[in-house]
Amino acid sequence: MAQTRRALCAACIGAALARPALAQNPAWPTQPIRFIGIFPPGGGTDILSRIWCNRMSEITGQSFVVENRSGSGGNVGTEAIARATPDGNTIGLASVSSLSIAPTLYARLPYDVNREFSYICGLWQLPNLLFVRPDVPARSVPELIALCRDDPGRYSFASSGAGTTLHLAGEMFKHMASVDILHVPYRGGAHAYNDLLGGRVDMIFGNIPEALRLSREGQVRPLAVTGAARSPQAPDVPAMAEFLPGYEINSWGGVLGPAGIPPALVGRIAEVGREAVESAEVRRQFEEKGASVWWTTPKELAEFRRENEARFAPLVRASGARVE
Repeated sequence: MAQTRRALCAACIGAALARPALAQNPAWPTQPIRFIGIFPPGGGTDILSRIWCNRMSEITGQSFVVENRSGSGGNVGTEAIARATPDGNTIGLASVSSLSIAPTLYARLPYDVNREFSYICGLWQLPNLLFVRPDVPARSVPELIALCRDDPGRYSFASSGAGTTLHLAGEMFKHMASVDILHVPYRGGAHAYNDLLGGRVDMIFGNIPEALRLSREGQVRPLAVTGAARSPQAPDVPAMAEFLPGYEINSWGGVLGPAGIPPALVGRIAEVGREAVESAEVRRQFEEKGASVWWTTPKELAEFRRENEARFAPLVRASGARVE
C-alpha cells in the first residue's frame, strides 16, 4: 500500500509539473481557422493576408479560410472579430484604420479598442502612394498643388473607405498643402480604382502593389509615396515629405482576435505566425507587393496601436475629418 501511495503521489506531482508545460504550448490549430479580412477581396491588404494565411496552412496542416467582411473603413470586419468566440479558431486582420485612426475619426464605434480584443502579432508595414489619371495635367506634387489651388473644389480623390490610411493620407495632403479637393470613399480599393480609371475621380491614395501595377501598364501616373522616405519598390517616385516636410503615413497589418483568448494560446498563435511571416517565401512575396515584414509580440502590437492612435489623433482633428 505504501508503495502504491508513493507511486500515486509521484504521478500526481508529475502531472502537476507537466501542466504548466502543456499550458505554455497549447495545441493549435486543431481545426480549420476562420480569418476575417476587414477589406474587400483583391486589395493590397487582402492579398498580403492571403499570402500569410496560405503559409500558415502549409505550416500547420489546417485550412485558414479568409472571410471578407468589409465596410465602414474596416470597422464592420473588426466588429465581427470582437464578437467571435475567444477560442483561437476565429482571428482576423488588425489594421491601423480600424484600431488607431477610427477611435478619433468616428463619433461612435461598435467596439472598444482597449477592451474587446486580443492583440496577437504584427505582420507587415506598407507605405501608400498618390497617383493621378494620365489626363490630369500634373506631373509632380508641386504641379498638382498648383492645379488644385487654381481651381478649388474641382478635383477629387478616392480612397478605399472613410477611416482608412488612404482617406487620412488625402486629408493630410489637403491640410498640409492648403488645397480644396473632394474625398470620395468606396467600399474597398477595387471599386475606387475602377472609378479612377473610368474618369469619375481624379486621384487616389492607394496601396503600393496595385498602384505600381497600374503605373507599369500606363493607366495612372504616380506622384509620391506617403512614407518618410522613398520606397525600394518605387525608388524613382519621391516621398511626399520632400515637398511637404513632416508628411508621413503608413499602413500596417497584424493579427487580431476577440478578447478572452487565453494568454498561452495568444502566444502560440503569435509564434506560429512568426514562423510563417518570417519565412523566405512570405518575405519575398511581401516585398514584391511593396510591404516589409513586421513581426511583433502581442504586447508590442498592443503598445504600438496605442502609440499610433496618440500620433494620429491630432492629425485627424487638424484635418477636420469626422464620420458621424
